[in-house]
Amino acid sequence: MADTIHCIKKTLRLMPVEAKQLAEKSKEAGMCEADYLRLLITQKPNDYPEIRILLKDLINEVNAIGNNINQITRNHNSKIYREADRELLSAYMKKLNLLVREVSENIEKHS
Repeated sequence: MADTIHCIKKTLRLMPVEAKQLAEKSKEAGMCEADYLRLLITQKPNDYPEIRILLKDLINEVNAIGNNINQITRNHNSKIYREADRELLSAYMKKLNLLVREVSENIEKHS
């Protein structure tokens, strides 16, 4: 069955070392060589598997921290707020800032 999206065929000549590198890098990325080459041409950071994983992990961390913040807020509204809750809230916010900065730096490296 013909590919209806990618309908133009290009021939590419590579040195054996280059062909090996292409095969290894596309395998590391979990992609076929054609998809990997398209990725390199488009240079969309969100397409990189490493960035997708980082963003997914960041979203999971933000959700976990959000749940903890909700519990602290509920305690505050129930008048059972403790000083330790305020310290935890501050620690969660610092962790969140560090995670966002780390992901941002990784995305910039791949841009």
